[in-house]
Amino acid sequence: MKKIPAFGSKLRKNIVAVPEIIDECSGIRVFGQLLKSFLFSTDVAIIRNTNANAIIAVYPFTPQPTISNALILAADKPIFCGVGGGITTGNRSVELAVHADFQGALGVVLNKPAPNDLIRQLKDRIDIPVTITIVSEKDDIKGRIKAGIDIFNVSGAGKTTDIIKRIRDINDEVAIIATGGKTDESILAAIEAGANAISYTPPSTGELFKVIMDRYRNE
Repeated sequence: MKKIPAFGSKLRKNIVAVPEIIDECSGIRVFGQLLKSFLFSTDVAIIRNTNANAIIAVYPFTPQPTISNALILAADKPIFCGVGGGITTGNRSVELAVHADFQGALGVVLNKPAPNDLIRQLKDRIDIPVTITIVSEKDDIKGRIKAGIDIFNVSGAGKTTDIIKRIRDINDEVAIIATGGKTDESILAAIEAGANAISYTPPSTGELFKVIMDRYRNE
């Protein structure tokens, strides 16, 4: 293996690093950029201080252009923006996706309840990949593929590897991002099952601060 020169600084050495085992996956090439690691976060401070290749910015509220604007402007790496698909759907999701595309997002993400027709509408209107979250082997995988989905975002907790294998049984070419858990073993299991990229949930800002504050208190 070739040695990779590395540069850092005293001010930027404290970053949220994704597990190195993620390098074992193939990655997903989007507009020439090879993406292997996706950070699941909307925290701007964490987004600016991570070595992940890209960001999945999905949050449990109604998607708002103001939020996607802020994240895209602040990030120094590609952003995949959530555009609804559950409570927020139809024309509103389409307009949110178009806005994200125009603002510079590298992809959009639909929630699990999104109908297949919404996938078709997005494919007609935007020029960036459409991703949909899948949480069960019972989800309409074939219908999603027929509708033109570009990437599956598998988030099945303990069933993640089973869902990945189910997708691969149906289609061996479609791109898959998958949650890998916290251990190298669980991440490797997702990769071996067929995941092309891994999403990683970082510690919260509060958890990261606790380590620093504990150190300050002991000095």
